Amino acid sequence: MARAHLEHPPQARLSDGALARIVPSRYAGGYELEVDDTPQSHVDLDDPTHLHFEYVGRMAAVIDRLRMPGQPLTAVHLGAGALTLPRYIAHTRPGSRQQVIELEQALVDLVREHLPLRRDARVRVRVGDARAVAARLPAGLRGQVDLVVSDVFAGAQAPAHVTTVEYYGILAGLLAPDGVLLVNVTDGPGLVFARRQVATVRAVLPQAIVLAEAQMLKGRRFGNLVIAASASPLPVEWLPRLMAAGPHPAKVAQGDELDAFVRGAAVVTDAFAAPSPKPSASVFDR
Repeated sequence: MARAHLEHPPQARLSDGALARIVPSRYAGGYELEVDDTPQSHVDLDDPTHLHFEYVGRMAAVIDRLRMPGQPLTAVHLGAGALTLPRYIAHTRPGSRQQVIELEQALVDLVREHLPLRRDARVRVRVGDARAVAARLPAGLRGQVDLVVSDVFAGAQAPAHVTTVEYYGILAGLLAPDGVLLVNVTDGPGLVFARRQVATVRAVLPQAIVLAEAQMLKGRRFGNLVIAASASPLPVEWLPRLMAAGPHPAKVAQGDELDAFVRGAAVVTDAFAAPSPKPSASVFDR
């Protein structure tokens, strides 16, 4: 197994014709997985706690609050890219059992060869469509999972079939009674898509918060929001700790503020689903 090199970035052609490459990160150290020049993941093999992408850092801040510090988790990741969060959990919570669902075998092979997992990481990768594979995971996982992460993208867009109440119902069925679902949502000014996603997740898991950069949550630019949701109330003591964890400036919306955020937003169903908005090319300018 070899790490990626600047002179000859390893690459793989995916089934839809897209080109996946692993390139050294120009500004953050470590490596980035790109698909058709869209950054998908950042990995620091020497320090799995180095999380360069802000939305991943916000997800990790929630993960750090689950159970007792350092306690192993049972986790399912849908669309894990270069396995940034599975690496983080394996490092911070040794002994965790993790399942990863990834559509492209070529991408899995590329990451495994050039960004290898640590030998003691208990991560099983299943290849296939995220929704279809999640629906047929072993019965022993249902109702037993501490954490489900949904971060499914085709290029820079989330496919329509992983944005619906039917999809989130499948994921909710995996969770333990106090398990947590994390969803990465991308949207632009106005946040029409994001508001509908929050409404859709809350239709299945009513206890929810949203984490984002402050200006992003105001709908002033394109970016990422993280939805954290559960069937059980999320502990109120999380909120100041999530704010303090950053990345800054951090914002956590909950309660009445979140009610106002989703007011008038329709729940997304399979019959009327659409992909997430496509960002302009300038969003990824280096």
